[in-house]
Amino acid sequence: MLFSSVIFLFYFFPIVLILYYLLSFSRLAQNMLLFFASLFFYAWGELRYILLLLASILANTLFGYLVEIFRKKEEEDKNSDYKKWKQITLVFMCLFNLSFLFYYKYFTFVLKNISQFWDTDLVIPQIILPLGISFFTFQAISYVVDVARGDAPAQKNPFYVGLYIAFFPQLIAGPIVRYNSIAEQIKSRRSTWDKLSVGCCRFVIGLAKKTLIANQMAIVADHIYRLNNATEVSVALAWIGSIAYTLQIYFDFSAYSDMAIGLGLMFGFKFEENFNYPYISKSVTEFWRRWHISLTTWFKDYVYFPLGGSRVENKDIMIRNMLVVWVLTGVWHGAEWTFWMWGLLNFAVIFLERLFEVDKKSHNIFLRRVFTLFLVNLGWVLFRSENLLLAGNYISNMFGLNQNQLYSAEAGVFLREYWIYFIVAILFSTPIARNMNQHLFYHPSKVITKLVSMCYPFVLLIIFFVCVSFLVKGSYNPFIYFNF
Repeated sequence: MLFSSVIFLFYFFPIVLILYYLLSFSRLAQNMLLFFASLFFYAWGELRYILLLLASILANTLFGYLVEIFRKKEEEDKNSDYKKWKQITLVFMCLFNLSFLFYYKYFTFVLKNISQFWDTDLVIPQIILPLGISFFTFQAISYVVDVARGDAPAQKNPFYVGLYIAFFPQLIAGPIVRYNSIAEQIKSRRSTWDKLSVGCCRFVIGLAKKTLIANQMAIVADHIYRLNNATEVSVALAWIGSIAYTLQIYFDFSAYSDMAIGLGLMFGFKFEENFNYPYISKSVTEFWRRWHISLTTWFKDYVYFPLGGSRVENKDIMIRNMLVVWVLTGVWHGAEWTFWMWGLLNFAVIFLERLFEVDKKSHNIFLRRVFTLFLVNLGWVLFRSENLLLAGNYISNMFGLNQNQLYSAEAGVFLREYWIYFIVAILFSTPIARNMNQHLFYHPSKVITKLVSMCYPFVLLIIFFVCVSFLVKGSYNPFIYFNF
């Protein structure tokens, strides 16, 4: 079940929201409702894997309970073996969670590569990837590690652990919520009219980004990438396709984060922001401070810092730490060599930026932004391509290295049909709209401020009905997160 679907918008979500506020007399009842609603939400599209999700919840509840016992015993008796038992439990927890992730996401990839490398005829099973497995696996790991560190208490109630891991707003597409940031909210959050209204607005904005921008960019990108796989494309058409995907992935991913944050607010939860206009970055390092912030923070706190981070005296170890993080970041996104290369590309660029201290330089800001976008765009070509051969062919077409023509009739067709979507997407990928919005809401003239405040809900209502009309007529609505 997708947020941008009629079933979710007019059946599932309204029923859950109404029942939630009818149960406002009991926080326990509200949490139980959200937990079982989240299981239903997941089972709607992944009924065969609901037991996998439940196993993750129950096992990690137990792991959290055990590591808290060992941590408290360790604090009481510094010379005891409880620290060792805590570490052993953490190892088993990681093996448990990552084994499922490996089997469902990477097992066939490993078998295919073994078969090709050794020229053997292995039987490759058809394994369907459970939706959101990378997201809920990382959340489960962060829960147990936070408890082991003493950053959050262990939750004895498995239903509450289940609500944290399986909460439907962020279950299949993030953001990755840290347990220590939400533990208190599970028990004692406040559901207010302000949160409900702000959440509704945020959800509609996300729905518009997904339906009116990301889906239109997907039509262009998917068509051109398919065309590139089958025949030669012109330089202009290759660039149009790469820019379309660059815009698609931002608006698709940030739209789901907006909708998740909005849904969370409507139920009283406050999630951290996940995107902060990454395409205005002056370096790739800055880009990753602004893009998928929850994933970047997760790797930093649970991989990079435990390895020693950048505070180690040996520069080689620091480089190793960066390499590990970026290889894992690439692998997390999908089981294909293109993701490995994409992760290595980010590592190489960020390493060079750190070596030459690019972030500390304040000149040529415009050129730095253009060059950063150029590198990010090339990276997305790797990310989008089905394999390295097709990625290399696409990049070659972008620079005319295949002796392909500069311009083609297809390029003209896409520009004529979708130019308005490109302009809107480019504008809204910058803070221009946000700054104009803030300027109007906090205008010195009280008349203008009041007029904007009165019109804003109606404008959002119109946008919502436009989005619904696109969905009802069956417009293109791809789900970009099947790899995750």
